[in-house]
Amino acid sequence: MRIVVGDKSPIIDELQSIFPDAIVAVQPVRDNVPTVWVRQGSLKDVLGYLKSGISKPFRTLFDLTAIDERLRVSRNGQPESDFTVVYHLISYERNEDVRVKVALKGDAPSIPSIVKLWPCANWYEREVWDMFGVRFEGHPNLRRILLPQRWKGHPLRKEHPARATEMGPFELPDYRAEEEDSRLQFHPEEWGLPDYGPDTRYIFLNMGPQHPGTHGPFRIVLALDGEVIVDAIPDIGFHHRGAEKMAERQTWHTFIPYTDRIDYLGGVMNNLPYCMAVERLAGIEVPDKAKVIRVMMAEFFRIASHLVFYGTYAQDVGAMSPVFFMFNDRERVFSIVEAICGGRMHPSWFRIGGVAQDLPKGWEKLVGQFVKYFPARLDEFLKLVMHNRLLKARTKGIGVYTLDEAIEWGVTGPGLRACGLEWDFRKDRPYSGYDQFEFDVPTGQNGDAYDRGAVRAEELRQSLRIIEQCLKMMPDGPYMADHPLATPPPKHLTMHHIETLIHHFLNVTWGPVIPAGEATAIVEATKGNNAYYLISDGNTNSYRTRIRTPSFAHLQMIPLIIRGSAIADLVALLGSIDFVMADVDR
Repeated sequence: MRIVVGDKSPIIDELQSIFPDAIVAVQPVRDNVPTVWVRQGSLKDVLGYLKSGISKPFRTLFDLTAIDERLRVSRNGQPESDFTVVYHLISYERNEDVRVKVALKGDAPSIPSIVKLWPCANWYEREVWDMFGVRFEGHPNLRRILLPQRWKGHPLRKEHPARATEMGPFELPDYRAEEEDSRLQFHPEEWGLPDYGPDTRYIFLNMGPQHPGTHGPFRIVLALDGEVIVDAIPDIGFHHRGAEKMAERQTWHTFIPYTDRIDYLGGVMNNLPYCMAVERLAGIEVPDKAKVIRVMMAEFFRIASHLVFYGTYAQDVGAMSPVFFMFNDRERVFSIVEAICGGRMHPSWFRIGGVAQDLPKGWEKLVGQFVKYFPARLDEFLKLVMHNRLLKARTKGIGVYTLDEAIEWGVTGPGLRACGLEWDFRKDRPYSGYDQFEFDVPTGQNGDAYDRGAVRAEELRQSLRIIEQCLKMMPDGPYMADHPLATPPPKHLTMHHIETLIHHFLNVTWGPVIPAGEATAIVEATKGNNAYYLISDGNTNSYRTRIRTPSFAHLQMIPLIIRGSAIADLVALLGSIDFVMADVDR
């Protein structure tokens, strides 16, 4: 029986006309993304049509995740399901998204793999298997990706403990220690490497997990023919902290500081998509001043993050001086951030409905001084790094991928724009008032390591333009929404009205009760597109928090673009991607 609820879109109408028996439900959501439930047997046909059969197709698999539905109360007419697998697709030609869901039953559900449709589904399906125990039939190498191979259970299931205090004490008996030692031996077949035959022997080299070129605890197993890379297998998960599980145990407000630690170089820019998603669920309209403050602080953190990239990018290929100059200017940015927010790298300053405080007295002087100081420094950095003939020799033509490959593998942000696509969420889907600002979207042409650096170098200048406009056009008004789910009643009234006292006490201690529903917020973060997909069950905390990070998608593309290159080229490639492992592993 087909269930249809909520308003439909032309995409859903087309799917229902082409696949009349495949669509079992149309779900209303708070973010207005067309959301359809598809029969499991029709999944590949529907996704294949969306990818290549429809006009202006949805060529990017932006995210793939799952939901444990077994304890959920408010499902608003959705099909019965123990687990739900969710596919989020994007069409750049349409500038639209579509969300496809499949309902699964039982304690050990399975679903067909779509790796042959989208190669980037490989890691996403492994993550869903790791976290939920959903098996993907036909997957080429379905094994854990974020947790140790001997982990017991699937952590994002509701019955799995969320804290160490809910589990027994850690033990490492002799037999277990021997097993762990044996795991250190490298067996190529376990990693999905092909059988090269009895007459072919390659050298296997571990790069990482403690190597400066990997920018964090990240291991790449290299199959080498001399200095030439025949194959590469990325190994992630060393930095996994269970951020999505922690979101289920925190209130809507108290999870904000955790978002800072996802991309720990992005600061408040991590708060932004989370707060936006909650605001969409709650129907909170952020005041104009808060929007402009958010934009200004987000761009300061884009500059801070890009300066880290710029300096370490040059350092990775042998230039030692730039990183010192750029970290010095990063400190100037942090001095402004600290004066406004009270914190530096992790200020946790954005709030649901606005920001924590109004701008302090004298902020205009600090920002104005930086706006005057920084352009000359950017000119120096161009001469020092991007115009350096040795850096050009090390990065031009290295790590090349085409625009079609980038779209196919879910590359976003500067890495996508380096292939020539002028796409930026701040321009194409403006949020937080970005449509009121004038700035350009830098692009490259070759999709190589050099162009990825050049795009970010120019983005520094564009961020400065945006900050200068914030300085000149900062509006008056409140910095926080006047909404009961965002702002408690004034403290002085709590001594006069018992209802006000109760409301204030509950809002401050437990936090707001967000209406049941689902919403995604996507931003142009420092390393690509970052998204928070939130599900509320009408409670004081999240039922499901999905954190889609750009670096996760970018790293699994490494084998495709490094085969046939030298080991030294891999270091240049890794530097050009601009990733941190906290963003990958969460």
